[in-house]
Amino acid sequence: MAVWALGINHTTAPLDLRGRFAFALDQIAPTLQGLRQSLAGSAARHPGVETAIISTCNRTEIYCAGAQPALDHTLGWLAQSGGVSPALLASHSYTLEDSLVARHAFRVASGLDSMVLGEAQILGQMKDAVRAAETAGALGTTLNQLFQRSFAVAKEVRTSTDIGAHSISMAAAAVRLAGQLFEDLSQIKVLFVGAGEMIELCTTHFAAKNPKQIAIANRTLERGEKLATRFGGEVMRLADLPERLHEFDAVISCTASSLPIIGLGAVERALKKRRHRPMFMVDLAVPRDIEPEVKALGDVYLYTVDDLATVVQTAQANRQAAVAQAEAIIDAGVQSFMHWMELRSPAGAAGGVVPLIQQLNAQTDEWRALEIARAKKLLAKGEDVDAVLEALSRGLTQKMLHGTLAELRAGDAETRAQTAQTVSRLFLRSQSKTAGNGL
Repeated sequence: MAVWALGINHTTAPLDLRGRFAFALDQIAPTLQGLRQSLAGSAARHPGVETAIISTCNRTEIYCAGAQPALDHTLGWLAQSGGVSPALLASHSYTLEDSLVARHAFRVASGLDSMVLGEAQILGQMKDAVRAAETAGALGTTLNQLFQRSFAVAKEVRTSTDIGAHSISMAAAAVRLAGQLFEDLSQIKVLFVGAGEMIELCTTHFAAKNPKQIAIANRTLERGEKLATRFGGEVMRLADLPERLHEFDAVISCTASSLPIIGLGAVERALKKRRHRPMFMVDLAVPRDIEPEVKALGDVYLYTVDDLATVVQTAQANRQAAVAQAEAIIDAGVQSFMHWMELRSPAGAAGGVVPLIQQLNAQTDEWRALEIARAKKLLAKGEDVDAVLEALSRGLTQKMLHGTLAELRAGDAETRAQTAQTVSRLFLRSQSKTAGNGL
């Protein structure tokens, strides 16, 4: 079994390119079905490939497991889905195989590959992606094992190191930037566009500064009302946003819209009504919620997820020890996963042990069933219970040892000696030096 991964993230691809490959959670299942159909119908033919997609503000990654790797086809499919050439995508992406896939997945889950070192939100996003893949029927034994081990490694990193102790979240970074523009955050009005997890985090951080007003604009009023009620804010329809934009000093947006929802014209009209009082805007969405041209306006301070990178990269020296500890935990996790893979691969270093174990279990179950059936017949005839149990145990041991004893008696002296050492190690562990002489 081969495992491979293809991805783009905040370190390899610009924001607008990442936006072409952003998949909302409800898009994951049909997207995975399309990928699997493409792999099965390709010229190389890769049927039954396990797939999963992780799509966040900072990354889109495809994980696959199949009989043979199909990285080129996977890259071509993703390029086509985003409307770009394979060459362009390849220049901004990374491809991984086998142990490198496990190491990368473990690092992502543990927050070591995030824009905010040690941030915990990615773990929840990965779990959502795995559930979506399971629902789509795209997740098999190998990828399920990979992700479950990723979650276990992430948990150990969280509990055993201080990797997240000095991190600054995106939400906290937004508040810090706003504080550099406005002298007193308690005197500003803040509008949050969207009602997802990231907006909830941002609202929590801004609410701690007691702003003059909090408003939530969301496509679905019911969800917006729940969030607004928690923070004593008001809710408004997304359709009303252009007419009310001028009321707010700070606008934080993060929706799943595929197109910008705050255009250049709307912001220009808002600035005119504000008499060019400054506006602080943060666009945390991928693809963008706010048209990039807005950044050129003189009275607007617009930040994207990539712009926040310099803010969150702090306290690096304090985290180095925690990073080293986390990497050691990840190393052990990778070795364990690769050992698990080898046991299940006929071509692996372990020679396909799992199929043999399954055959041995099936054989012993068959013997056990035969002896139990024989014992039940004897008991039904009124035979003595102790005698029946004695016969059952003798029958099982004879069946289990028959092949071993036959091998010990077969072959030349050298072959018998090698067999004797193996049998001694397997059956006489407390007497490992005992040889099979005289048999």
